[in-house]
Amino acid sequence: MIKDQKRNTIDIHIDLVKACKRNDRKAQFRLYELYSKAMFNTSLRIVKDRQIAEDIMQESFLSAYTAITDFREEVPFGVWLKRIVINKSLDHLRKNRPIFEELKEEILPVDEQEDRNESQIDNEKLIHSIKTALLELPDGYRIILSLSLFEGYDHEEIGRILNITTSTSRSQLTRAKRKLKEKLNKIIKHHD
Repeated sequence: MIKDQKRNTIDIHIDLVKACKRNDRKAQFRLYELYSKAMFNTSLRIVKDRQIAEDIMQESFLSAYTAITDFREEVPFGVWLKRIVINKSLDHLRKNRPIFEELKEEILPVDEQEDRNESQIDNEKLIHSIKTALLELPDGYRIILSLSLFEGYDHEEIGRILNITTSTSRSQLTRAKRKLKEKLNKIIKHHD
């Protein structure tokens, strides 16, 4: 039963993928419709620029369609495509600026009163605050948070993607969370 459930998860769009392997334009468009928004959001969380994220997403689909014969159906198509988007997003950052910035400031312990403010802000403002704080983070922190929290990668996978050690991934994630909390506290205090 579990094997069948796993197989069904992998096969959810397999007919479209197989049609794409035959260069079926309608199937390509349908896959684009199904995955473009998620892939755009994945890229946007990494590159912070809507136009660049849009370009990367488009380029990723073109690359995927070009290499679709290499897709071996061992993972869901969306996972395979997301890896292409992440790699292209990281490549863009590497070409345009360093990914990991060295910490120049001392990280102070986060104030334990952070929870009191959350109950005072409605969900919409909180979500906006989180998005704003994320965009203000240095690239390395934002990327580690995005890969871990939003994309669900573990430290070993993050290490392979970013060519860093798992201990570096862990420490960067811890620092990124602290920095995010600091920025959120400042944003929330500003709104009070």
